[in-house]
Amino acid sequence: MKRVVLFRNGTEVDGKVFLVTHSLEDLLTSASVKFNIHAKRLFTSQGGEIDEVKLLRDDDVLYVSEGEDFLGSSVRPVKCTSEWVVLNVGGRRFSTTRSTLVAKEPSSMLARMFGSGMMPANQDPEGAYLIDRSPVYFEPILNYLRHGKLVYDTNVSPEGLLEEARFFGVESLIPQLENLVSQMHRSKDLAPLGRRDVINALIITPYTTELRFQGVNLAGSDLSRLDLRYINFKYACLHGCRIMGANLSWCCLERADLSHSQLDGAQLLGVKMLCANLEGASLRSCNFEDPAGNRANMESVNLKGANLEGSNMAGVNLRVATLKNANLQNCVLRAAVLAGADLESCDLSGSDLHEANLRGANLKDAAFELMLTPLHMSQTIR
Repeated sequence: MKRVVLFRNGTEVDGKVFLVTHSLEDLLTSASVKFNIHAKRLFTSQGGEIDEVKLLRDDDVLYVSEGEDFLGSSVRPVKCTSEWVVLNVGGRRFSTTRSTLVAKEPSSMLARMFGSGMMPANQDPEGAYLIDRSPVYFEPILNYLRHGKLVYDTNVSPEGLLEEARFFGVESLIPQLENLVSQMHRSKDLAPLGRRDVINALIITPYTTELRFQGVNLAGSDLSRLDLRYINFKYACLHGCRIMGANLSWCCLERADLSHSQLDGAQLLGVKMLCANLEGASLRSCNFEDPAGNRANMESVNLKGANLEGSNMAGVNLRVATLKNANLQNCVLRAAVLAGADLESCDLSGSDLHEANLRGANLKDAAFELMLTPLHMSQTIR
């Protein structure tokens, strides 16, 4: 005579102790009466089917079925008895309803887990269903399933949300997050560099190596009082930059955009500014004159509406430059080349134009009051 413990297939509750007296058929008959079922098959806890009574041992734990295959106690879902469910995601509890998890994304992993009226068996001691994922990323996805809108805190990474949406199979959210991540990457690529980026580049670049910011976006950056000599800024965007007191000597600023930038007091010895845009820029008290005789080249530069008051521009090449409405009061323009330049409505009052070349320049409505040296006709006639 042997004693065994029987449970209904798929459960570990309401077990019954039976004495095996004669045959396996007798045991199944007794189990049918006790469990109010039509017992047909017996299984061990590992899923092996018992077909002979001699295979039984004392205190065996067995599972009886009505003919269905073995389910055991760990894989049999627990029947859902409530619309409300509690999820334990990475240690954080979330309360929601089955309809929330199922309605919007019926093919998602969550819908498959909770949509058939059967719940997963993995639960914490308080009965919440365990999901081993990050609660930080799960919360925005659960809210999306609730109201159909993606709402998340600024400290939450869209890339992390995208991975969670893919994991849970929330297909309608994936394209939205992919577009968001793509826009985020593009905005990072297009964002202008700042003062710290430039300083870091200056620190790590040897003095003997040419530092190139060609085509780089530095719009709005504060580069005041930095030593930027010999740097290649060709085609760079420096719109609205603050570069007061900086040393830009021998820099290449060809076709760079310096519109509305502030360069007051900057050193610009030997600078190359061919076709650069300095419209509306402020260059008061700048120094362009190199004692060694290297001339700054600003041919075809756009200085429309710029303020160069008090700047030393001796010998500067401003051939065919646009200086319409520019302020050049009290500037030193000795031996400067202004041939073909547009000086319409330009204020040159108090400037030193000794030996300056103004041949072919447009001097319509230009102001020449309080000139330090007389302006000879030979300087203005082609």
